[in-house]
Amino acid sequence: MCRVRGLVQRVTRAAVHVDGETVAEIGEGLVLLVGVGVGDGPREADLLARKVAELRIFGDDEGRMNRSLVDVGGAALVVSQFTLYADVRKGRRPSFVAAAPPEVAAPLVERVAAELGRRGIDVATGRFGARMEVALVNDGPVTILVEVAEGRVT
Repeated sequence: MCRVRGLVQRVTRAAVHVDGETVAEIGEGLVLLVGVGVGDGPREADLLARKVAELRIFGDDEGRMNRSLVDVGGAALVVSQFTLYADVRKGRRPSFVAAAPPEVAAPLVERVAAELGRRGIDVATGRFGARMEVALVNDGPVTILVEVAEGRVT
């Protein structure tokens, strides 16, 4: 059983560069690295977006993690990241056989971004399949792995 994987990083700012050009940029919000596995579908993509939008990982007036991306009016930078499916159990070279092929993964990553946008979040995206440089300032640091399988967060 594979899972859509989202690595969430709370940031003060982030950007994606391709061939020296800035293709996406956000201020306060989240960088969401999305890995799609073989067998994943729209239901998992939608649930990942909902969970990320509602995660209470921003500080309230007392500094406690009690506010969501929606609550703070933050943005999301969504970047495809098939390497979240690296299997390093054997040898020294990672295997990526559990990662979905590009023709499956690309529409699901786009769906995650679109679903975040439907929730009122400003969304920027990397460029699928490109060699990207992702620059970010992790706030906290806060980094959380979210996995969704068979329509539920695991």
